[in-house]
Formats: sequence, C-alpha cells, structure tokens
Amino acid sequence: MSEASSKAATPPAKTGVAALDDLFQAANRSDAPGLVVGVAQHGKTLYRRGFGLASVELSVANTPWTRMRIGSTSKHFTCLAALLLAEDGKLDVDASVRTYLPELPKAEREPTLRQLMSHTGGYRCYLDVGFLADGMAIKPKGVALATQVRQVDVNFPPGENIMYCNGGYHLLSLVIERVSGLPFEQFLKERIFTPLAMVDTDSVPSDFEIHRGMATLHVPLPTGGYRRGIFPTEEVRGEGAMISTVDDMLRWLAHLRGPKTVGSESTWQQMLTTATLNNGLKAPYALGLMRHGYRGVEVIHHAGGVIGGTCQMLTVPSHGLDIIIITNGAMVNPVELANQIIDTMLGEAALGAAETKAPSERFKRMLGARYVAPASGFVVGFADAGGKLGLEVLNGPAAVPLRDEGATLRLGFEDMATGELVLQATDLAGEGAAPASLQITEAGRTLRFERLPETPPALTEVGEPLVGRYRAGDLDADAQIGFVGDKLQLQVFGAFATNVMELTAFSAEVFGWTISDAGNLPLRGVLSIERVNGVVKGFRVNTPRTRHVLFERVAA
Repeated sequence: MSEASSKAATPPAKTGVAALDDLFQAANRSDAPGLVVGVAQHGKTLYRRGFGLASVELSVANTPWTRMRIGSTSKHFTCLAALLLAEDGKLDVDASVRTYLPELPKAEREPTLRQLMSHTGGYRCYLDVGFLADGMAIKPKGVALATQVRQVDVNFPPGENIMYCNGGYHLLSLVIERVSGLPFEQFLKERIFTPLAMVDTDSVPSDFEIHRGMATLHVPLPTGGYRRGIFPTEEVRGEGAMISTVDDMLRWLAHLRGPKTVGSESTWQQMLTTATLNNGLKAPYALGLMRHGYRGVEVIHHAGGVIGGTCQMLTVPSHGLDIIIITNGAMVNPVELANQIIDTMLGEAALGAAETKAPSERFKRMLGARYVAPASGFVVGFADAGGKLGLEVLNGPAAVPLRDEGATLRLGFEDMATGELVLQATDLAGEGAAPASLQITEAGRTLRFERLPETPPALTEVGEPLVGRYRAGDLDADAQIGFVGDKLQLQVFGAFATNVMELTAFSAEVFGWTISDAGNLPLRGVLSIERVNGVVKGFRVNTPRTRHVLFERVAA
C-alpha cells in the first residue's frame, strides 16, 4: 500500500459535536439507568440525547425530553427568587435571617440571607444533622426547621469560613414563602419558570410524588440490581428540589449567560459576585453558582446530587458554550464529563494547559500519615490517589488529589465544598519520616496539626474507657458506645431510626467512624474524646459539613 493510500484509509480524529457520542458510550445501555445531555453554543442547540433507561423496572428509555431531578443545581434559582423579592422592596438580603425567621436561636452574630446563599453563614445543616441522628430514615414535614431551631452551636461564626450548607437554603426557601405569601414552589413557577417558558420544570419537595415524564432514580446494590432512590425528607425546597429537562436547562443557561428577562442588571451582578470572607479571602462561590477558571477559560457552574442521580450545569461565557448533564443512576461523573465536553468542543487551540496535581512520588514520605488539629479535632490524612498526593479530610471516603501550585499545595472549595486548605510544599517533600507537626491553612486561618501514631493503639485498650451512654442535644438523640465482638460501635438512637457507626482508633483521643449499612449514606467522620481529670466526659463528632457536635456522657 502506498503512503498516500495509507493516509486515505485512516479516518480523521473526531472533533466537536461528532466526538460527543463517544464520551457517553458507557451509559449507552438497554439494561441500566442512564443520563440526558444537552450542549448549545451561542444559543444554538448542537447536541441533545438520552442514554440508558429512564426506568429499569418498566424498560423505558431516556430521551431528550425526559424530566430528571437536578439536585443542588436548583440553588441559584433560590437565590434569584430572593433577589426578585428584594427588587420588589419586600426583602433585604443583607438582613439577619432572624429578621424573617425569628424562631431561630439568638446568637451574638447572626448570618445574613446573603451569607446563607454563599455558604458563609456558619449554620449547621438539617440534612447532615439528620444523617448523624437517623441515617436515611424519611423525615416528615416540619422536621427541617425544627432541627435548625434546635441547634445551640454552629459550624463557625458568620463569614469566618465557607462550608456547603443545604440547611441555609432550606431557610431561604421558608423566608421566600413567608415574604411572598405564596408557596415556594408556586413562586418559582410564576416568577421564573413561566416567564422563561421552562414548561417542563417544577420544584418537587418529595420523591414520593409522581410527575409525568419523570425518570426513576436508581441506586445500585452491592449484590446487583437497583433500589429506588428516595431522598430522606418530604420537604426538599430550594436546596435541591427542581426537576427539569435538557431543553429547559439550555434555555435557562442562555438566559443566565445572555440578555435577561427575569431579574435586573443589579440582581444578576449580585448573583455572579463571588463571596469574600471576613479575613478578605475570596472564594469561588457566588450566589448559588460556582465561578472559577478551567484551562484558561472562566466557567460558571453548579453540580447536583440526589439519592440515585447527579447533575452538572455549566457555561463557558467567553465561548457561549452551554452544557447540561443529568443522570438517574448511571455510573458516571457528570462534572468530569462536562469538562471533557469543554475539551472536545473548544479544542486545544482555545484552551490552556491542564491543571497540575501534586505527584505522590515527590511526597512519598507523607503517604499513610494522619494528623489532627488538637484545638478543633480536624483530622487529615495523606494517601496515593492515582499517582497523585491525595488528602483525606475528616476520614473521608477517598483522598482528593492536591493541586500543585509550586510553593503550595491546595484543595479549593471547588474540590470538596468546604473552606480551602493550603499546605506548604516544602513541609511535605523530602526524605525520611513524615514530620511530627504541620501547619495547614483553612480558609485563610493557619492551624497547627500534630501527627497521629503511625501504629494505632489497641482498640480494646483505648475503647474500654469510652463504653457507656451519652446524649447529643443538638441531634435530639441518645447514644451508646460498646463492644460487639472485637468491634467498637457507636449507636445513635435518633427520633426516627438508629444509626450504627463502627469506630477505628487513630489514637487514644481520636477515632474514625464509618456508617456502611447499604440502607444508609456511606457517611464517615471523626470522633474526639473530651476528658476532665483523665475521665471521659463526652466526645465531639466532626464531618466535612458538620463540626464539633457534642455528645455528653450520662452513664458508664
């Protein structure tokens, strides 16, 4: 074969829209749940497809017009609703939330509505508190507000940190409802969805409701097959209740990026202004929207997750590129897929270099090391994450690769939805054993961390002093620590269910815990012992989104 004929026989590499089908082949199945995808550029729809099944039970395929839950992608609609009421003169987004919900606990410093929108308010979240107390038990209406009202402590003072909080958005929804005099769902419909002809979009507070054309949510079982995804509350509101289609969401993205029909210029300027903490640190989160760089272009986006589904909505304003991906149980990552669509549609000529992650080989002395900040009980651990140095935060399920920024390594809010963590690279690199202590900056505040033992103490030795009964007032739950065979367990007896957590000793004072029951979320966290004169008086529980929940000892 001649050189010319050889070249002619090789098909050109796919680019642009022609390459998109290949990204979704893993979900292109007739026996599993899938996803829907929409891509537009400069307002013109270029790609809209459904993959996999909308219902495995009924063997119904996903189509471009299948309705799906978008989860937390709903959040910026809630922010817009609040700002529309501010335009009407009925709401001040810089007023304390207790101006509108006076039943919330009084505090020396109270978060504003704007701080709730930017996750800088510091309140704990009713969902996370509920997961600790009751796992995945379904809670009735009214429990969310009652849980928020019950919290006598907070994650942090307003503006001091940034930590993702669904509970803040639930409170925003209640404020919108009280001020407008309309049910929250009706307000969204009348003021946002209908004016923008989003005819297949609704806010739906319960997964027990049935709506036309809506995909079933699927949760894979370890033994094969699926269970139906049901969120553990029947009162989801502005934190993540919307259902929509790719067509409606592409229409919405064009509006977000282009001329406005709903909301004034001032409103949208506020929507897109990222948060600044009290110490001056700028975060990448605006009002219900993430805003930062990706390979040299700015992206505005928000992901969403529900029980049995995920979503990513993203726009690249400089290129007029709009992307929506919604899944109902497909085993794919829509955030990664959206980034791959950017790569495919814009091409290398329009994009900068890919972000660099810290190689684990350079920092191999840190692998397996775990540290605690004694003042707060904040625990981090280092592990290999696909050849990169990963950080496990508060006994999280997986190490997240650290961004390599030369002198520093960083995990941003965009990586784990809590205040950014910054480490000095020179503290981690080198030979020999991992250092005995580290300084790590969380949201601009430097914390001292001490290394936990390389070889943990025997569980029987350090666990025996913990055995007994406890009470967590903020959870409205009793608890008990005891041995079951050779395992140390914490049982939490909530108002609606019992949670069983398996404890692992990191030291005599710090324990990791895991909930791994198939009916629960794979929730993990850290437990720090509190002693008086050497006697255990209680412990505090930390998770990535809920901090220092106190359990007081009531009996041995």
